[in-house]
Amino acid sequence: MTGPKPGQKTVLITGCTPGGIGHGLCLEYHRRGLHVIATARRIEVLSELAALGMSTLALDVTDAESIKKCHGEVEELTNGKLDILVNNAGRTHTHPATDISLPDVRQTFETNVFSIMAMVQAFVDLLIAAKGLIINISSLSSVTPYLFGSVYCASKAAVVAYSRTLRFELAPFDVRVMVSMTGTVKSNTASQAHRVLPENSLYKRASDIFQWRLVFSQNASTVPTEVFAKKLVQDSLRPERPAIIRRFFGRPDWFWYGGLAGLVWFGTCVGEWIVDAMCWRTFRMEEMIKVLDFKNQQKKLK
Repeated sequence: MTGPKPGQKTVLITGCTPGGIGHGLCLEYHRRGLHVIATARRIEVLSELAALGMSTLALDVTDAESIKKCHGEVEELTNGKLDILVNNAGRTHTHPATDISLPDVRQTFETNVFSIMAMVQAFVDLLIAAKGLIINISSLSSVTPYLFGSVYCASKAAVVAYSRTLRFELAPFDVRVMVSMTGTVKSNTASQAHRVLPENSLYKRASDIFQWRLVFSQNASTVPTEVFAKKLVQDSLRPERPAIIRRFFGRPDWFWYGGLAGLVWFGTCVGEWIVDAMCWRTFRMEEMIKVLDFKNQQKKLK
C-alpha cells in the first residue's frame, strides 16, 4: 500500500462503501490531490478506490480492537500525522418511538455516536501532530421532528452537541471541528434492510405513511452524492478565518447542504415553531391523524 507523497495532505474517511456519502468524499478528496485512506468493515468493497491509488483499510468503527489496529496502520502510513478525519459511518433508524427495540437502539448509538467518540479519542494524537480537522457527519434530523425517526434524531443531535464542545476542547491544540448538517442526499440508505411495524403498533393503520417515510430522504429534493461531496470537500479545504466571518469567507464550522438544508437553516434562525410547522406539513401529519382516527376508535370501544 503506497503512502502519501512528501507534503501531501491526508484524509481518513469512515464508511466508504460504494453508493454512500463516504465513497463520494473519497473520490472528491482524491480528485483534489489529497491522499485518501478509505475504510469499511469489508475491505473488498473498496477495490475500486484502491485501483485509483487510494489506501484502503478494514475498519469496524464499533470495535475497539479494529480502531486500534487501524490507528497503527495509519500512523505508519502517514508518518504519524493525519490532516483530516471524516467520521461518516452511520446507520439509519426509522421506527415509531413506541415500537423501538432497545438493543437495536443501542446499536444505532454505537454506530452513530459512540464510534465517533472512539475515533476522535484514538486518532487525536495524529490530528494534533498535523493541526488537523475533524469532520463529523450529522443531519438535519438533529434539529427537526423527523417523523418515525426519534432514535435517529437523538443520535444525530448527540453528534451535534458532542462536536460543539469538542471544538472548544481541541482549540488549544489547533485541531478544528466541522459539523455537516446534511440534508437529503442520494445514498444507499434506501437499499438497506428496513424495520417493519409490529402487529400491535399504534401506527398500523398508517402503514402507508410509514412506508413512504422509509425512503423519504431519497425522494425529497435529494441532492446527487457527487454534488454534495464536491461542496463539502471544497468548503472543508477553504482557508481558516476568524469565527465571525468564517461561514462566509473561510472553512465553515457548520456545513449546511443537501436537499431542504437551506430551508431548515432558515427555520432555525427564525424559531423552532417554524421548523415544527414545516415538518408537520411535510410529514403528512393531518393525513395521519385522519387515518388513525383515534377519537372515533375510542368511542367504538366504549
